[in-house]
Amino acid sequence: MSTDLNAAILGLDIGTSAVKAVIVDMGQNVLASGTAALTTSRPRPGWSEQAPQDWIEAVQNVLVALKDIAPKEFAQVRAIGLSGQMHGAVLLGADDRPLRPAILWNDGRAEAECAKMLAAMPDLPMVAGVPPMPGLTAPKLFWLKVHEAATFSATRTVLCPKDFVRLHLTGGRVTDMSDAAGTLWLDEARRCWSDAALAVSGLTARQMPELAEGTAVSGVVRRELCAELGWAPGVIVAGGAGDAAAAAVGLGATGPGDAFISLGTSCQLFATTATYRPRPETMVHAFAHCVPDRWFQMAAMLNGASCLAWVATALGRPDIEALLAEVESEGAQPSRLLFLPYLAGERTPHNDASARGVFFGLDPETGAAELTRAVLQGVAYSIREARDVLASAGTQLSEVGVTGGGTRNAFWLQMISDVTGLELSRLDGTELGPAFGAARLARIALTSEAVEAVCTKPPVKDRFVPNAKLADAYATGYARYRSLYAALKPEFRRAVST
Repeated sequence: MSTDLNAAILGLDIGTSAVKAVIVDMGQNVLASGTAALTTSRPRPGWSEQAPQDWIEAVQNVLVALKDIAPKEFAQVRAIGLSGQMHGAVLLGADDRPLRPAILWNDGRAEAECAKMLAAMPDLPMVAGVPPMPGLTAPKLFWLKVHEAATFSATRTVLCPKDFVRLHLTGGRVTDMSDAAGTLWLDEARRCWSDAALAVSGLTARQMPELAEGTAVSGVVRRELCAELGWAPGVIVAGGAGDAAAAAVGLGATGPGDAFISLGTSCQLFATTATYRPRPETMVHAFAHCVPDRWFQMAAMLNGASCLAWVATALGRPDIEALLAEVESEGAQPSRLLFLPYLAGERTPHNDASARGVFFGLDPETGAAELTRAVLQGVAYSIREARDVLASAGTQLSEVGVTGGGTRNAFWLQMISDVTGLELSRLDGTELGPAFGAARLARIALTSEAVEAVCTKPPVKDRFVPNAKLADAYATGYARYRSLYAALKPEFRRAVST
């Protein structure tokens, strides 16, 4: 195992909107970073797909860019960590080539299949940590078995997105525990594939990648690729993590009770646990962590900062910061205007792929600032709901870290604190998120250091304490928010079925 103080570590995050990369030295200092954009195809309403080859091209582009801007540091890379969007279904044929575009985490086509899976295996939620949901991998394969039978029959391997990149780098078919957890095929408690869960989808363990802990060595970069990139032979690739678990590693959330909110395109409330603690009736995800002997509970919301980007675009206000400043200038008092932030359906706590975004309470005086405030409140209310269901699953929180692109605005963070009653700690130096966490996993794979020695917590930039004077007003708004969803749920279903 390497103790070379000059070694550099590369973290790669295969996101939905971009591939992000970071080079880190042995002091955990960021030496260089880069991004390559990705596009998503939506061939039908509720569908979401990407071409796996686009991830490879994006990785190649970002690596070339890093080599250009930091040639010395790039040449010192000795280990690679991988992170990626979870739940995607990459179907490979006998030649390891994709048979069709990958079906992504925010694809809702398999809603009907979820009920069929549950009927076939009633104890599946307790085994896999969560009930069947359209965004997870297994229902997608159930859908393909019926609607694209030829493709399903030709499938020899099913991979998650980051693991297709691993296949390109090393030639090996491997995934880590946390990404496997999001497929619905992992026996979470035993940290192995569940033959019974796979059988429900018409698959066997032979079609699954090997399992590795995120801190383990999963393979070595192909010699010809090392030569092409200018690396010494023998660059290792760690098991890595799904993006949520990788973000946790980057934030040092590897010990029991460590918790954070990730406010990115989607939104998660994540808490590390020492044991497997499933409560599937709450729709809280109980998954294996990417570090050994750890699990986590997570409320997964499909709509986060993407809602803010959407309303800014819809209003023709591309300068989001100026729009937020306009909202802030009108004070902190909650708006009576409600917004249901379910633009892409919702997972926790509703498991409702049919749900959609809604404004309620519009009048002739409603303007851009109030619409935007309602959107911010709607996302904050969804986080409050996540806090409540996590509490019902046995995890009580009072203070959490916050990370992700949505945390750049202090006004929004104060609103989330006021709505949820949580003290929020905005963490410093977390902009690179899962890519940095992936680099930490690669370092551990390279050096065999203890997880707690590497996965330290970042410094706190600032804190947001709930304003007790606003608690009653937000409590009233939250109750109305929940009632609005309950009233509209049947209409969402009818709209989809017509």
